[in-house]
Amino acid sequence: MILKQTHIVQELTGPIRLQEYGVGIFQQISTKSALKKALKKNQITVDGVVGSTATFIKGGEIIIYHATEKETNTRLVLTLKVIYEDEYMAVINKPAGILVSGNGFKTVANALAQNLSPSTLFDAVGPKPVHRLDYATTGLLLVGKTSSAITALNKLFEHKEITKTYYAVTIGSQIPAGVIDDAIDDKPASSSFKVVKTLKSERFSFLNLVKLNPRTGRRHQLRKHLLSIGNPILGDATYFLEGLQLKGKGLYLHAGTLEFIHPFTQEKMKIVTSLPKKFRKLFPEEGLLH
Repeated sequence: MILKQTHIVQELTGPIRLQEYGVGIFQQISTKSALKKALKKNQITVDGVVGSTATFIKGGEIIIYHATEKETNTRLVLTLKVIYEDEYMAVINKPAGILVSGNGFKTVANALAQNLSPSTLFDAVGPKPVHRLDYATTGLLLVGKTSSAITALNKLFEHKEITKTYYAVTIGSQIPAGVIDDAIDDKPASSSFKVVKTLKSERFSFLNLVKLNPRTGRRHQLRKHLLSIGNPILGDATYFLEGLQLKGKGLYLHAGTLEFIHPFTQEKMKIVTSLPKKFRKLFPEEGLLH
């Protein structure tokens, strides 16, 4: 018996190969090897056409996985690093290359229940992320575990009472500090930056470890703002300068710190995670900056 599963592609920033995009969008296809097997068996169609490793996804397509009944009995197994947890909320360290949420199977949201302890409070719900990080971005993600916590944390974000600090590796000669106030999609957007350390690079002239504080929350704000001043983030496949794109290492953007007042205990929270290994290879003594 063949069971069809459907995925509708949302808006994308640029074309991406099906063999990359398709990992995790269906319950049974959570790895690249599983996707390759499904493509080889002609089990995936894109807008009615059998997909292949050469198929590009641009946005808006309908992807259908033609699975057997046996293949549908698969459970997501994804271990997340939990940085902080209490009865109301949790903070996890999001890995690169995974969506926070969406209509795919392999998402952080779908893996939260297996990584967190259920709340014992009266309004406990399934754990839910209260903000987003880009697919390629790593770092701290705040999660609500009760309905009142989710509401309260959303209000903190709405009133700009949560301070987020990011770290990036940028390309080129960069001024020591500044504020970027360039509108994004005709909406006000503001980001501040401070260069922590700079090293010379044969290929990129200079690489900079930069501390970033977004003052607004526009989509891809930090990536767009840094490109606008001529210092794009290393490894960015979408916002880059011609000839200066690093491929195969992922995006060097990490959400390193969250600071806020706990809405229920009133405790001053400062949650920190160290930089990923690929950052520390470039800036070894900067493993924990906070």
